[in-house]
Amino acid sequence: MASTSSTSGTAVRRRVTHPGSLAMIVGGLCVFVGSVLPWISTPLGDIPGHASYLGWATMAAAPLAFAGAVLPFRRVAIVHCLVVALPAVVAGGIYLAQVVQLTVVAGAFPTAWPGMGLVMILGGAVILLRTAWRLRHAAERRP
Repeated sequence: MASTSSTSGTAVRRRVTHPGSLAMIVGGLCVFVGSVLPWISTPLGDIPGHASYLGWATMAAAPLAFAGAVLPFRRVAIVHCLVVALPAVVAGGIYLAQVVQLTVVAGAFPTAWPGMGLVMILGGAVILLRTAWRLRHAAERRP
């Protein structure tokens, strides 16, 4: 009787991670944590990121970076980087425009300034965009 557990060839192990996995985890973590920190700081108080739909959107998109980090496909990882980074860049741009508007309307410079959360989501977006760029160009160099 033939054994059903034997294999005819050697098993090939496929890596679960890719070269951008660590950077995607760090970028996703920056976007996720930055979504709940203050995005605008004023003398009267801070405005947290989750006070608007943009903070909730970036917080909801951030786990996609973690998912893309553990998938072994580079193209899927590139898409995950872009899906998380682009809403963070849009939200960061909108809030930076609000900081400039508050400063101009008040007529004094230290009226409002970007909070740590805004800096973190923009930093996370930069990390994710750089990772997508590196994964794209690493795929082109492969034979």
